[in-house]
Amino acid sequence: VLLTSSCTHALEISALLLDLEPGDEVIMTPFTFVSTANAYALRGARPVFVDIRADTMNMDEGLIYDAIGPRTRAIVAVHYAGIGCEMDEIQRITNATGVTLIEDNAHGLLGKFRSKALGSFGTMATLSFHETKNLTCGKGGALILNDPGLLERARNIRNKGTNRDEFFIGNTNHYTWVDLGSSFMPPDLLSAFLLCQLEAREIIQKKRRKIWQRYHLELSDWACAIGAQLPTVPEYVEQPYHMFYVILPTPADRPRFIAYLADNGIQAVFHYAPLNASPMGSRFGAKQGDCPVAEGMSMRLV
Repeated sequence: VLLTSSCTHALEISALLLDLEPGDEVIMTPFTFVSTANAYALRGARPVFVDIRADTMNMDEGLIYDAIGPRTRAIVAVHYAGIGCEMDEIQRITNATGVTLIEDNAHGLLGKFRSKALGSFGTMATLSFHETKNLTCGKGGALILNDPGLLERARNIRNKGTNRDEFFIGNTNHYTWVDLGSSFMPPDLLSAFLLCQLEAREIIQKKRRKIWQRYHLELSDWACAIGAQLPTVPEYVEQPYHMFYVILPTPADRPRFIAYLADNGIQAVFHYAPLNASPMGSRFGAKQGDCPVAEGMSMRLV
């Protein structure tokens, strides 16, 4: 695990490790933060968006295989709200095709899929310690490498493209520029703050679990009565209680619902706008209507 200054930077390191070339493709969900797409687009790759499932809001594993082409280099599994993607099927696809599996686990630290930790399935995975996350240092991230053969190069990339880490551990008597890279390392002060959060993880998670379960208990009858949808957590998934959301019956219900909560002193927000329907998405050949589930659900989510 290599700490980084953000999850965005961890994703950018993963893109550098892939040695992407213009025309390569990376498969991902449209229902994610822009960093997931930017990291690979910056290296010349084209993001290919696969629609989501209506229950977990994760990429629909049944649509992935048909999206793979001769230039597909990676599949990025985003564990939305910390609910694990269907990793059994996604791993079967990557094993059969040789495509690299990367996990964007910004939401899912401490979550599990069939008792195995999220972030341990892909060749690489990324974490976020942004202020909105369960464990935070204001702004920070990490790159998880499940292939030890990538470690030395990842260290070089993280350290401005130099082999400075090799110098510090005594493997060379000087360091020099050996690869592409940038200033991806976090400040010591933020790392110290993060350590305190990691040490308090059981206390933090216990509080979050209590709040999440209270929401689910108290809102279940209301949701059923008005036709709203609450989060779906498969029985074989252990979630980290990162967020709680409601899918309202219609898009028109959302602004009224947010305004009603605001009038009662409760903050609530909408979440991602599907990337396929964005101006940048259109530059990569995507368009509105390509991912109807993501587009419909995103307009109703609070």
